Amino acid sequence: MATLVVGSVAFDNVKTPFGTAENVLGGSATYFSVAASFFSPVNLVAVVGEDFSRQHERIFRKHDVDLRGLQRTPGKSFFWWGEYNGNMNECRTVDTQLNVFADFSPRIPREYQSSEFVFLGNIHPRLQREVLKQVRRPRLIAMDTMNYWINNTPGELRQTLKLVDMLIINDNETRMITGEHNLVRGAEKILTMGPKTLVVKRGEYGVAMFRKGSIFAAPAFPLKRVFDPTGAGDSFAGGFVGYLASCRSLTEASIRRAVVYGSVVASFKVEDFSLRRLTRLRRSDIEGRFKAFQKLMRFDSALGNGR
Repeated sequence: MATLVVGSVAFDNVKTPFGTAENVLGGSATYFSVAASFFSPVNLVAVVGEDFSRQHERIFRKHDVDLRGLQRTPGKSFFWWGEYNGNMNECRTVDTQLNVFADFSPRIPREYQSSEFVFLGNIHPRLQREVLKQVRRPRLIAMDTMNYWINNTPGELRQTLKLVDMLIINDNETRMITGEHNLVRGAEKILTMGPKTLVVKRGEYGVAMFRKGSIFAAPAFPLKRVFDPTGAGDSFAGGFVGYLASCRSLTEASIRRAVVYGSVVASFKVEDFSLRRLTRLRRSDIEGRFKAFQKLMRFDSALGNGR
C-alpha cells in the first residue's frame, strides 16, 4: 500500500565537525520518501524549481517514489544552510531561502487521492488541512510540525491537530505546544487535542511513544560516529509510517514495531551526509539492525530473571 507524503524537497548546505556537504538534496519529504520506500511505495507531493535535474529525479525513481505529484515551477528550489558544532543535537541555521516553496499550494493527483496512509510534512497547518480535503477516508493521517508554526499559527495548528491520528514531533516542540516541561504531562495534553498517538523524537536519547493508557520508549541505536543528523527525524517518520503501510496494521504491537523500524532507518541516515547512506542501504541491512535493536532492548529472557 502506497504512502502519500506532502512536504518539501530542497537543496542543503550542511557543515558538521566531520565535513561539509554543499547543494545536496534535502527537505522533509525527500528524507521521508526514501526512508519509507524500503517498506512501501511512496507518492510524493512537493514543489521544485528549475535546479531540480533528471539526476535528482533518478534518485527518487530508484526508490520507487512516484513523482506525478511533484510540481515544477520556474525559479529556484527551497534552500537551507545549517551548521552543527560540538553538540550534534543542535543546529545553527545560517540561511533559509524559500524560493518556489513560498507559494506552494499542494495539489493531490487523482491517482493519490485514495491513499490509505498519509503523512503531512512540515508545512503551514492550513495547507495540511487543504491536503486532507483532497484525500478520501485514509486509514492513518500522521503529521509533523515545527516551532515556527507553533509560535506563529497556534490557532491554525490546533484546528489541524483535531483532524489527525498521529503527531510526530520532538521533545522541545511537545513542550512548546503544551507549556508543560514534563514530557508525560505534555503528552497527555496533546492526546486530548485530537491525535490518538504522539511520537516524540528525542535525538540521541531515542524515541517515546504515547497512547491513551500506554507508553513505549526505545533508545537511540549506539553509533561510533554521527556524521550528519540533518533529516534524521524525517527519516524516522518515513520508516515509521512506511512500515505501518506495509503491514497495514495499526495495532499497539505494530505501532511499537514501527517505532523501532523508524529508529533503525534514522540510525543509518546519520552515518553520512544527505541521502548518501540511505541510497546505499538494503532492506537486509535494516532487518539486521532491527534484530540488533531487539537484542539491545532485551533484558530479561536473554539474561535470566536476575534471581
